[in-house]
Amino acid sequence: MRLYIIRHGETPWNTQLRLQGQTDIELNEKGRALARETAHAMREIPFDLVITSPLSRARETADIVLGHREVPVITENRIREISFGAMEGRQISKEEREDPASEFYCFFHDPGCYVPAEGGETIASLMERAAGFLEELKQKQEWYGKTILISTHGAASRALLAAIKRTPQKGFWENGVPKNCAVTIVDLEQGEWLIKEQDKVYYENV
Repeated sequence: MRLYIIRHGETPWNTQLRLQGQTDIELNEKGRALARETAHAMREIPFDLVITSPLSRARETADIVLGHREVPVITENRIREISFGAMEGRQISKEEREDPASEFYCFFHDPGCYVPAEGGETIASLMERAAGFLEELKQKQEWYGKTILISTHGAASRALLAAIKRTPQKGFWENGVPKNCAVTIVDLEQGEWLIKEQDKVYYENV
């Protein structure tokens, strides 16, 4: 089994540095262009299946990458983005992200100590559901040998990699936030997930 784990294309809230979480924000035109460039580069990959987050930005990215290939598409809640609860929609400046006094500083710089806002999800919860999703994939013997596109989000994709690498929560953001439409390739070999390539970007100046 081979997985191509892709983060969705750019959205208006990405450009505004707003916390999206599970708010359903669509791609912007640049996001669609990034997805089209990625789709062109991946046009020869023989996908057998697509598993996508239910959020429209992930689903549209998957649709663009898939193109005219007619394969089953499954929606999976466990790979949706982390919820920021009451913080969703809030604009977080680059300066605020770097300020240790900021209430949101820990999310990016000290994730082991991150405490979500009211109604939000913990990083531990995100990591647990991502790990459960990957473990269930291992049990799908009928999917062995298949090539699967996984369309998800920034934090959710890092949670998948943390499960594969057995990274503790404090190392959640190892290698930083993936770029929009960055792709990580993972193989299942002898019952273990192995990362073949991480955060590959197929576009240049879009």
